[in-house]
Amino acid sequence: MMFAATIRTYNKAYTGLSKETWLLSLIMLINRSGTMVIPFMTLYLTTALGYSISKAGFVFAIFGAGAFAGAWLGGKLTDRIGFYPVQLFTLFVGGILFFILGQMHTYPLICLFTFLLSFINEAFRPANSTAIAFYSKEANRTRSYALNRLAINLGWALGSSIGGMLAHLNYQLLFWVDGITNIIAAIIMLVFLKPLPLTTNNYSLKTSSPTLSPWRDKKFIQFVLHTILFASCFFQLFTNLPVFLKKELHLSEKFIGFIMAANGLIIAAVEMVIIYKLEGKRNILTYISLGVLLICISFLLLNLPLPAKMVAISMIMFVTFGEILSMPFMNTYWIKRTQANNRGQYAAIYTMAWSVAQTLGPMLGARLADSAGFDCLWYSISVILLFTAWAFSKEST
Repeated sequence: MMFAATIRTYNKAYTGLSKETWLLSLIMLINRSGTMVIPFMTLYLTTALGYSISKAGFVFAIFGAGAFAGAWLGGKLTDRIGFYPVQLFTLFVGGILFFILGQMHTYPLICLFTFLLSFINEAFRPANSTAIAFYSKEANRTRSYALNRLAINLGWALGSSIGGMLAHLNYQLLFWVDGITNIIAAIIMLVFLKPLPLTTNNYSLKTSSPTLSPWRDKKFIQFVLHTILFASCFFQLFTNLPVFLKKELHLSEKFIGFIMAANGLIIAAVEMVIIYKLEGKRNILTYISLGVLLICISFLLLNLPLPAKMVAISMIMFVTFGEILSMPFMNTYWIKRTQANNRGQYAAIYTMAWSVAQTLGPMLGARLADSAGFDCLWYSISVILLFTAWAFSKEST
């Protein structure tokens, strides 16, 4: 009986979503299955190319700067020409840039093509977020975003596990696989997801009420500032944490890939059901705050004097469930504040917040780890996350 009830719950969690939402998630799954460069980029720069942790952190700052600019332009273009052409172009060109970046070995060229790659890749995100909002209904919008995140995390799990093995053989393979999966995702979109006439897309609809600029939405901007703090800490997971696990805890690339994959697999297994059970039950900021608090605890665990593998696995478990509680509801929060013809701009600013964090977080974290050690970094991250959890709990919708 319990097994049958579980099956029914899973079935309800996945029903009612549009076929376009499923197709967008499939495209995201294929694309993110090639997400191998990002979690191993710091190791590639420090191990294969011999750069310092600080220089590797600066490359991620460049990545974040490109992402910031790309998100802004992607949001503008989404509201101007639509989410379909923006997604298609960025997937194709992003694939080509992965190939090129893998061939760069001098530091200035690595910085240049890292910027260009992140610029193009991040322009994809506002368009993709707007597409999901368009193809979903208000009643299942959080689940639609959760399905997209499920695809991201399944792809992340597959990419991280394979990426760990490829990095062990040759770091260059990571760039080729990333580029190929980008292009495959673009081809699937071109063949199976047809563009709608411009007049029927939600980015071209005109409303009778005045359109609120997201920059004048004070509650949204406050939410964005708190998101920057949260994401600056969260991005340590993909940048400075792998270096810590490798150099301080002496774990192998394969094991690092395994625990990164575990993060994605757990999310894929339970997030949709958890969201289905929680959606509409409480203020979404309550869930966000609790999720951030769990991630705060996860970074504190890194300083415990326990066996290395136990520390790594425990940390990933807390991060994973914190991520499940916080991130899908973050998307729901900002989308509730949008109108049909300013959704791309809201999506752009929200994406830009993550890009700012991607610029500041890894760079400042790397400098702090270089100067004061990883213990100081993890304690500092935990304090910031504790404050952020409190800040989210005090916000109002």
